[in-house]
Amino acid sequence: MDTPYHHLHAPPYYPPLLPEEQPSDAGTPASHRKPFKGFAAILASAIFLLSLVALIINQTQKPLPSQNNIVPTSKPTSFSNPEPRGVAEGVSAKSNSHLLRNIKGSYNWTNAMFTWQRTSFHFQPEKNWMNDPNGPLFYKGWYHLFYQYNPDSAVWGNITWGHAVSADLIHWLYLPIAMVPDQWYDINGVWTGSATILPDGQIVMLYTGSTDKSVQVQNLAYPADPSDPLLLDWVKYPGNPVLVPPRHIGPKDFRDPTTAWAGPDGKWRLTIGSKIGKTGISLVYQTTDFKTYELLDEYLHAVPGTGMWECVDFYPVAINGSVGLDTSATGPGIKHVLKASLDDTKVDHYAIGTYNPANDKWTPDNPEEDVGIGLKWDYGRYYASKSFYDPYKKRRIVWGWINETDTESDDLEKGWASVQTIPRTVLYDNKTGSNVVQWPVEEIESLRQNSTVFEEVVVEPGSVVPLDIGVATQLDISAEFETELLGSGAMEEGYGCSGGAIDRSAMGPFGLLVNAHDSLSELTPIFFRSSNTTKGTNTYFCADETRSSLAPDVFKQVHGSKVPVLQGEKLSMRILVDHSIVESFGQGGRTVITSRIYPTKAIYGAARLFLFNNATGVNVKATLKIWRLNSAFIHPFPLDQI
Repeated sequence: MDTPYHHLHAPPYYPPLLPEEQPSDAGTPASHRKPFKGFAAILASAIFLLSLVALIINQTQKPLPSQNNIVPTSKPTSFSNPEPRGVAEGVSAKSNSHLLRNIKGSYNWTNAMFTWQRTSFHFQPEKNWMNDPNGPLFYKGWYHLFYQYNPDSAVWGNITWGHAVSADLIHWLYLPIAMVPDQWYDINGVWTGSATILPDGQIVMLYTGSTDKSVQVQNLAYPADPSDPLLLDWVKYPGNPVLVPPRHIGPKDFRDPTTAWAGPDGKWRLTIGSKIGKTGISLVYQTTDFKTYELLDEYLHAVPGTGMWECVDFYPVAINGSVGLDTSATGPGIKHVLKASLDDTKVDHYAIGTYNPANDKWTPDNPEEDVGIGLKWDYGRYYASKSFYDPYKKRRIVWGWINETDTESDDLEKGWASVQTIPRTVLYDNKTGSNVVQWPVEEIESLRQNSTVFEEVVVEPGSVVPLDIGVATQLDISAEFETELLGSGAMEEGYGCSGGAIDRSAMGPFGLLVNAHDSLSELTPIFFRSSNTTKGTNTYFCADETRSSLAPDVFKQVHGSKVPVLQGEKLSMRILVDHSIVESFGQGGRTVITSRIYPTKAIYGAARLFLFNNATGVNVKATLKIWRLNSAFIHPFPLDQI
C-alpha cells in the first residue's frame, strides 16, 4: 500500500553536515513541494542567522564526542600479529589487523548491538565464518549456493564448503556441509571453485585444494546422486588432483578455477588466476573429460602491475543488453567480461572486451581501463565475486562476499563474520557501451510491504530533512534527484568522493542519510556530487562510512567513483538497507557500492532516514518511493520431512 505525502509544511533550514558530529533536533517531516525561485536574499539571511545562533550555542554547549576522541573501554584488543590471517597459508587477507593496528582499545559492544548487526534478508550462515561464494547453479528447481565456511569458529580457517538452497534466491534453506578437508590434496582447505553443467545435465565441480604441503591444486568433485535435487552428497574424484601448478607458477599462486566454456572444436576451456612477478595472469586449460588437461602456451590475458589474480570470472554478455547468456555463447552481438579479484588490493576489477575462440585470447575494448586498472565491480566492501548463468530465467547472476571491518575479537564475541550480497543480475549497458549494469534480482520485491511516497521535496543548501517513515532498518529505497543551480555554475576542479559528505562544493554532495540517529551523531551518507570542469560535467556516486559508527575499532572509509550520466537522465539511486549492510546502486546499477557498518546508537527504533543537501549552490528536488522489507526467515532445510 502506498502512502503519499501531499501539501505538508515546507522543510525548515538545517545546519549543513559538519566535520564533527553536532547535536541536531529532528525537524518537520519532508513534504510534497514545488520548487521556488528568487529566494537568494532570504537564504542568505537565514544562513547568517543560523551562523550567529550556532556561534552562541557553541559557546554554551559541549558537542557530542567525535569518532576520534571516544574514550576506549578497558576491554583489550590484541593486534600483535602484523600479518593478516590467511596470508601465510596462501590466500588473501582474512582479518583486519593491518588496518586497525593503531587502535589501542575496543568499543564496549553489547549483545543487543551485535544482534542488530545480523541481517534479515541477506544470506549468512547461522554462525561462524564465511567468505567466498562458490559453485552457484540452478538444478532441478533449486538455486544452490556453496560458500567458504569454517564450522568451528568465527575466524578464517578449517575451510569447508557450506551449502544452502532456495527456490527464489531470497528465502534460503541451510543444508549440511557439502565437502570437508579430508584428503591429502585438500587437507588444508577446500577452497574456491566453480560448477559447470554439461549438455547432458551432469554437474562438474572444480575446486582448489591446499595440500598437506600447502601447494594449491585443482580437484574434481561430482554429485553422489544426480537424481537428488538438493545435491546433498558429493564424491571427490579418486584421481585428484587433476591439475598442479605449472613449473613457472608458484605453489601458492594457482587457485580458483572458473566455470568452463565449450569452444568451437568441442573442447572445454577454463581459466585459473595466477601471477608472474607483479603481472596478474589468467591461465587457460583445455579438456574433454575434466580429468586430463592441456595448458595453453598463451594466457587468456595478463596485466602488468596488478599482482595475483584470484577468483577470476569470464563470461559473455549480449550487446543489446536484453538477457543473460550461457557461458559458452559466442558469435556476433556478444562481448566478454573478464573479472579478477586482486589479492594485493582486495578489490574486484573487470573490463569488457572481445574473446577470440580461435586462439583463446581476450582483448579489452579500452586498454586504459583494463582489468585491475579501470572499473571496479563494486566500489565498497566487496570481494571474490562469482557468477553463474540461470537457464530458468535466462539471466546471469553474481554474488559477492561482504567482509568485516571490525576486529577478530569482536567477531568471536558476536559468533559470526561476513555476509553475501543480494544476488544481482548482470547486463551489458548498451546505452554507454563501456560498462555493465548490476541490479538486485527481481525476487527481492517479494519482501516489499507497505510503501511511502515523497514527491518533489525541495532540499535547500545546507539542509537535512527527516523522512517520516518510522524505523529505517529494512528498506528498499528508490530515489530521483533534480538540481536547480543558484549561481553561475563556475568551474570546480578536484572534487570527487574522497572528501566525504562534509566536503562542500557548489553542486554537491546531496542524497540520503541511512542508518542515521536523530542527533546525527551516527549516519551513513549515500550521495551524488557533480562538478563543472574544463572537460565537462563529472558526476560521482559515493558512500561515506566515516561517521557510520561511534566505535573507534572499526575501519571506516569513503567509497565511490564517477558514474556515467547521459543527456536527459535524472540522477537516480536505489538503496537496500538491511541492518548493518547497505547496498547502493547509482544510475541503474552503473556504479555499485556495498557498505558494512557498525552503528552503536542508530539501531532498532533509533535508525532513521534523512534527505540532505550539503551543496552550496544548488537546490535539490527529490522524489522517492520507500518500501519496508520483510525478513527472508532463512533457516535449516527440514530434512526430516523428506
